[in-house]
Amino acid sequence: MTILEKIINSKIEEVKVLKKLYSIEDLEKRSLFQRKTESLKTRLELSRHGIIAEHKRKSPSKSVINNDIKLEEVISGYDTANVSGISVLTDKKYFGGNTNDLLIARELTKIPIIRKEFIIDEFQILEAKACGADVILLIAACLDEKQIKNLSEFAKSLNLEVLIEIHNNQELEKCLLNSVDIIGVNNRNLKTFEVDIENSINLSEIIPENFVKISESGISSAKEISILRKHGFKGFLIGETFMTEKDPGKEVLKMINEIG
Repeated sequence: MTILEKIINSKIEEVKVLKKLYSIEDLEKRSLFQRKTESLKTRLELSRHGIIAEHKRKSPSKSVINNDIKLEEVISGYDTANVSGISVLTDKKYFGGNTNDLLIARELTKIPIIRKEFIIDEFQILEAKACGADVILLIAACLDEKQIKNLSEFAKSLNLEVLIEIHNNQELEKCLLNSVDIIGVNNRNLKTFEVDIENSINLSEIIPENFVKISESGISSAKEISILRKHGFKGFLIGETFMTEKDPGKEVLKMINEIG
């Protein structure tokens, strides 16, 4: 069983528990549910750097990344740097996050926030909306075409933008839908956990131009961003490069200044 399969199995059980803790009506009554969402797609199209900075405490491939710095410090630093978007991991078991992280982040910034989660159920999308997210992540590797269509259309009905993560051409074919706003190419091999930005470069030519393209994982320098921009990428999701530092916000500013 792959790590992704393990995560999805855990997520199925987790969602069952969540549905017992509170109802759809409970989520819809939350004040943030009525909030007008911000467009990540628009910010990426207008940005000169396209950096989407991520908050991530740990991962299956690297174990603990940074448990020392407070979430508030990270998000405030990203906000000061004026990143294009902020990604907040909410999976607890494998990444050390939770939905409270999302709520706190929303209080600290008006920048578009992605709920980075292993979404398999509409309930998680309602939860994302109720916690102040602007964008949801769908991972093509763990969803079939019908699931992607249904989940993405449901998200759009809530005025949430949809980011689809792919690793290869086969996954891309499932995602070419009007309900998808952004296609993200993950440079991490899910079998070996090795990262290579060549994966983004190789897939860039076959992603239709009507989708905003972002590159994810393994990006650590302004030079790599420059290379990827030449291949049509508008956004660059970066987590560990910033989170391994004592002051992630400072590192973001440094990279933005290097981009020029």
